[in-house]
Amino acid sequence: MIQLDQIAWKAGSFAFHNLSFTVPQRAYAVLTGPTGQGKTSLLEILCGLRHPSHGRVLLNGSDVSHLPPGARNIGYVPQDAALFPTLTVRKQLAFALELRKRPAAEIQARVDALAAALSITPLLQRKPDGLSGGERQRVALGRALAARPAFLLLDEPLSALDDDTREGLLELLQEIHRSEPVTVLHVTHHREEARRLATFRLHLHNGVIAPC
Repeated sequence: MIQLDQIAWKAGSFAFHNLSFTVPQRAYAVLTGPTGQGKTSLLEILCGLRHPSHGRVLLNGSDVSHLPPGARNIGYVPQDAALFPTLTVRKQLAFALELRKRPAAEIQARVDALAAALSITPLLQRKPDGLSGGERQRVALGRALAARPAFLLLDEPLSALDDDTREGLLELLQEIHRSEPVTVLHVTHHREEARRLATFRLHLHNGVIAPC
């Protein structure tokens, strides 16, 4: 379960005041709303990349408001994928596990399994430069899932893709939600994405979030 409780946050002239919402455990939640409403900032508050002046972030009932990003058990895919430019795809997928000092055999097994599931095994020795948009998003998803997070946050993950690539990744996201024990919060502007993916829908407008 994902909860924001009475969050206040301000950047320049933009602000949230006492914003609250709850995403049920194991839901695939889709958050929609007009451009410039702070959807990305909300994901960054959940991740610990931005810090509210008031309120709490709760994950499965535990207050994580003061925990660093790496201690929140969250996988995050930002809008631009943000792959590490000097690392191979294999090293991208292994990154979170290596930080946690997992055994080498465990890391290799998890990376190989993810690469197969995401259809990126032929890319494992390549670096991000030259990958297509769809390939980059698959790698970013794999990196986010590698440490088996309880929560997956996706910021417009399909926005820059052509129709055929988007369709393949829609099916992949549905399969990930079926196969991984994860609660998802997915930000999008696309109604078709929301219709296809969401088991729970939220809409942000004028600093208020409500189910829709």
